[in-house]
Amino acid sequence: MASLLAIIAAALQAGSFTLDKVILSIRGVNYRTYTGLSYPLIFAITLVVFLLVRPPFSLQLVSGHLMWFFLALIILSVVTNLIFYRALDHDRLGEIQTIDLFGNLPTILVATFLFNDERNLFIIVPAMVASCALVWAHWQHHRLVIARGTVPFVVWTVIGHPLAASVSKLLLRAWNPIVLELMRSGAMAVVLGFIFSHEIKKASLRTDLLLVITNILTTLAFILFYFSYQRLGIVHTTLLFSLQPILVYIASLVLLKEKLQPKKLVAFCIVLICIIVAQTMTAKPRGI
Repeated sequence: MASLLAIIAAALQAGSFTLDKVILSIRGVNYRTYTGLSYPLIFAITLVVFLLVRPPFSLQLVSGHLMWFFLALIILSVVTNLIFYRALDHDRLGEIQTIDLFGNLPTILVATFLFNDERNLFIIVPAMVASCALVWAHWQHHRLVIARGTVPFVVWTVIGHPLAASVSKLLLRAWNPIVLELMRSGAMAVVLGFIFSHEIKKASLRTDLLLVITNILTTLAFILFYFSYQRLGIVHTTLLFSLQPILVYIASLVLLKEKLQPKKLVAFCIVLICIIVAQTMTAKPRGI
């Protein structure tokens, strides 16, 4: 059941990212407009979920070392979103989604080093193979083929992903995932809404409708993602969430008519095999 959380989250996030690229292709809409509008919407949607579910919440969650972990997560989240959506605004959807997984390998290594409960070889090995397959997909003519404007995103992916994952795991030891997403999205709504407040007026009715849909998807995806982090851990969730770029890549080919790249398709098939192997090796036998 816990594995299903990450799989559903991957599907929801794939749908959201596909819509994101559609929104960013609308005339007059750029990553500043998108970012300035999205997080207030995400906060509002998460607040509705919070009021419906009523998870436990205490002011002690924002005190002591937890407060510093939370502030670190906000800083990492703000920088990641700014760099990610700037790259997505200028590059192909399939390319960005594949590069996004460059952070998987360092995330796996850092999580394995820091947390004893992440050291399961039946999950670590398939996760590392899947991550290496995605790097191989970009290796052409003895070098990595990456658009120049996407380089900052690649660098931050390798650095930021492991840090954000580790901080999230530490917070989720005390925080309910819904509460964490509510607090995170609320803080980011204030910061990013303030930075891009002058861009919000550029949105149209069509943009607003698409933004509502995509942010419902991404809000639910993040909540399920955090539940998966809490129950399965970083490495297992990272491996299962590798399904997301497979779905996004298919969507980019079918809906956005992006160019088919056989090497990336092979890499994604390897990822899928790794997920199946890990699930099989870690499945608990049923009693007779």
